[in-house]
Amino acid sequence: MDLGLAGKGVIVTGGSRGIGRATALAFAREGAHLALCARGEGPLEQTAAELRALGAKVHTGACDIGDRAALESFLEGAHEALGAVHVLVNNASGFGVMDNEQGWEQGYQIDVMASVRAAWKVAPWIEAAGGGAIVNVSSISGLGAGFTVPYGAAKAAVINHATSLALTLAGKKIRVNAVAPGSIEFPGGSWDAIKKANPKMYDGTLRRIPWKRLGAPEEVANAIVFLCSDAASWITGTTLVVDGGQRLT
Repeated sequence: MDLGLAGKGVIVTGGSRGIGRATALAFAREGAHLALCARGEGPLEQTAAELRALGAKVHTGACDIGDRAALESFLEGAHEALGAVHVLVNNASGFGVMDNEQGWEQGYQIDVMASVRAAWKVAPWIEAAGGGAIVNVSSISGLGAGFTVPYGAAKAAVINHATSLALTLAGKKIRVNAVAPGSIEFPGGSWDAIKKANPKMYDGTLRRIPWKRLGAPEEVANAIVFLCSDAASWITGTTLVVDGGQRLT
């Protein structure tokens, strides 16, 4: 199936590893061009090299997207490098764990406000390109009692933001959706760390998932790319859960 993404300009925040990296690679395989940001320059450049090997034009920016000026600088550079922007994937997460001022602020600034600011900045570019899509990466923690209180609250806000934007941007031919992954495992990720440091917690989570395994970043990436494609042209304002049935138990 031709997803209609060849030659499209795509911005992915948190694009150096995990879901962000897998999403960027999936877009590149469809012929899209990418702009990625992440905190660490090394992993970012490694991912960029993989994308270029697939034929994609790539722009990268190492920055803290919780910093408004740094985020805007990256986005402006991305727009200049890509020429036209058709897709924004708000993927980066502060993963606020501690139920204190720092945990809440981390989740709010990176998960919520960075997504809001990116949408403000990028939506006019998508409109100018003739329309496109925005996807906010949330979590099943945003659909009920979360992994931690600040993380769940931030991810719930991300879903509501996407739903509200779907209404306000429809007239600009911009579809907006959210994706809510369950527990996703990849080398160097949070569940990889939990598996090593707290195997009891890891095994307990595994038992509660009907498929008896954790998800892979590529499985979430496939959902994101689909939602941004022509194949999803009549889908907006929804939250696609990608969790192997984890929420059912």
